[in-house]
Amino acid sequence: MEQQEAGSPSIAYRDFTFEDRRNPQESLRVSIPEVLDPQYGMYVWPCAAVLAQYLWTHREELRGKTVLELGAGVSLPGVVAARCGAQVILSDAPDRPLCLQNCRRSCDANGLGDVAVLGLTWGQVSPDLVLLPRLDVVLGSDVFYEPEDFEDVLVTAAFLLNKNPSAQFWTTYQVRSADWSMEALLHRWRLRCVHVQLHCFDADQSQLAGSTLPGRHSVQMMIITLRTQDLNDPG
Repeated sequence: MEQQEAGSPSIAYRDFTFEDRRNPQESLRVSIPEVLDPQYGMYVWPCAAVLAQYLWTHREELRGKTVLELGAGVSLPGVVAARCGAQVILSDAPDRPLCLQNCRRSCDANGLGDVAVLGLTWGQVSPDLVLLPRLDVVLGSDVFYEPEDFEDVLVTAAFLLNKNPSAQFWTTYQVRSADWSMEALLHRWRLRCVHVQLHCFDADQSQLAGSTLPGRHSVQMMIITLRTQDLNDPG
């Protein structure tokens, strides 16, 4: 399943195959490079597999849409969105050049030459953030990892949603502590959150897309919008 890249012993490629149980003839295979050095954390995390599954099951909605992935890292969700016909922009922290490099590596591995890669810092309204094109969907896989980053992520999401009032923030979150909550921050930034049950998009299983992810990890899927927006049933 994993293949070593010649001349780069610290990088291996991990394949994911998404299938449609209702239409076995439809499938999508993507290859994601992982940096094996643990200090970089550039692996496919459980949240990414769940979010990618959601994208796959909503692929018809993605075709022709403009999608931004925050904190893309190895970029599995963004790659799946692009392969499903979306115009995708991948982003990660500008002070993490190896992450940005890996975003480009993921694009190259999947024949995605028209995907832009951009450095964005959560919580900062930078020129690059302001100059983004109109967005339909913002993605975030496990961006709510450290509690001290929660508000910065939501500041960035709130800015993008206010600039694009009909857009939605699709995000997956791994439950690491029952004491962590975003409710007060969502209220402060006038955002609302709807939880999507995993069984609604065939993600209520320990192995997705031919991988061992998400395993036994508890992952939640959420759709965040402006509080004034009437959100239809996301399932």
